Order: sequence, then structure tokens, then C-alpha cells
Amino acid sequence: MARRFSASYQIEPFSALATWARRLAIFAAVAAVVSIIIVRFGFLEVRPALATFFGALACASLSILIGLAAFAAIWQNGSRGMSRILLAMLIDVAVLAYPAYLGLQYRKLPAIHDITTDPIDPPRFEALARLRASEGANTAVYAGLYSAELQRATWPDIEPVDLDVPVQRAYDVTLALVAKRKWLVIDERAPQPPRRIGRIEAVARTPIMGFREDVSIRITPDGDGSRVDIRSSSRYFESDLGSNASRVSKLIEDINSAVERAPAPNKPAAPAKAPAKGVAKK
Repeated sequence: MARRFSASYQIEPFSALATWARRLAIFAAVAAVVSIIIVRFGFLEVRPALATFFGALACASLSILIGLAAFAAIWQNGSRGMSRILLAMLIDVAVLAYPAYLGLQYRKLPAIHDITTDPIDPPRFEALARLRASEGANTAVYAGLYSAELQRATWPDIEPVDLDVPVQRAYDVTLALVAKRKWLVIDERAPQPPRRIGRIEAVARTPIMGFREDVSIRITPDGDGSRVDIRSSSRYFESDLGSNASRVSKLIEDINSAVERAPAPNKPAAPAKAPAKGVAKK
């Protein structure tokens, strides 16, 4: 009788499916982190690193399916493993959440990768053109009027920045904002006579994967004021999921705000007039 009693209270084993769901989830998280590190530090080309990342997403998806199967098995036979399933699900959601958001952006936004405030005469990539000559990279030539039409329909507020300040001051403000963003400046040319056109070429990185996106800024005189034109283009992929438009819009906003906040340059004081002859000093 005692033997039967002890046997009836034996601890149920862990569900093998729950264990595999947790293992796959952990593997997916590690593979995703490794692929991000590979891209950000340039250990491999972009395509092999992306293959690793998509493999991690596939493992996370498989882990969810196995976790659901493990939940059904536990519900039926009473085996243990719910904590492992919950941990696997949390990891899988963390791995898949941002890619799922990007997937929604891909469906919602036009498949363009080149954004500019001046589609008729966009700022050129000169120093950056050499970096875009590698195999698989997008061309340095502007994407064309079809891309401009899609941009206008989706982001109509992206326009040239017209400032009521001299071209040198506009250049200094813009260069300071580029430095604040920690973009890698490839080339900078201050506005010099006779044309007085300033240029800045820099490389920005996307927040998570660190994909390189090239930025060219042109500052030109416009009467007593100045005009700033910006171009931001992904070095890889046909769709940027809105990252370039977001970058250009934020830079436009910050340039306008910085110019409004900056104090006007001090004008030299007018020389004091000499007292007129024949007037007695008090």
C-alpha cells in the first residue's frame, strides 16, 4: 500500500517539447544578436549577415509553434514545463517584435531608398560615390522622378530649408548638427568665393542593424539668406522602410530650430561722433 502511495505522487517529467521550445528561443536570440554585431562591425558582407538574422527569425517562429504544441501536450497529460514555454514565448516575442513592425512598414510605405529635398537637382555623392561602388550597393545616381513622385505623395513636407541667415552661418549650424548626431563625415567644404557653396558628405547608421545610409548636404546662398538641401540614401536594399525620410525630416526641423535659437551675430558699434566745434562741453 505504501509503495502504491509513493508511486502515485511521483513527480511528472518535463515536456520534451517545452524544453525544445526554450532551446530554440535562446538559440534564436543569440543568433540575432550575433548577426547584428556582424553587420555593425563589418565582420562579413551584408547578405551573409542577413541570412543569419533571418535564420534567427525562423528559429523564433518555430519555437512558438513547438511551444504551442507543448502547451497542448501539457494540458492533456499533465507533464511539467509551463515555465519553459513562457520563457520561450517571451524571448520569441522580443526577437520578432521589431522585424514584425518593419514588415508592417514595408507594406505601408513605398519601396524607395533615396530621399531628397531637391529632386530636380539633388545634392550629389562625390566622396561617397567610391563607397557605393562595391558589389550589391545602390548606385550613387539619384533614383529619378518616379522615386520623387512617390516621395512627394508620402512625405509632402520634405522641402528645401530656406533660412534668413548668411550661408556661412547656415553651414556652421548644419555641420554642428551632423557632428552631434555622430555621423561619420567623409568630406566637408565650407562655402568659399566665388560660388560660396558649402557641402557635407557623411555616413549615418540605422539604429538596430547599423546599415549604412549616405547623406549629402548642400548649402547655397539665396540673396541675403541661404538654402539647405539634403539627400539621404540607403547604400543597400531597394526599400528603406522610411528611415531616410525620417532622417531628413528631423534634420530639417533641427536646422530651423537651431537657427531660431542661435543669437544673431553682434554688429560692430558705430564710432562715437566728435563734438561739433564751438559747442562747450559740460
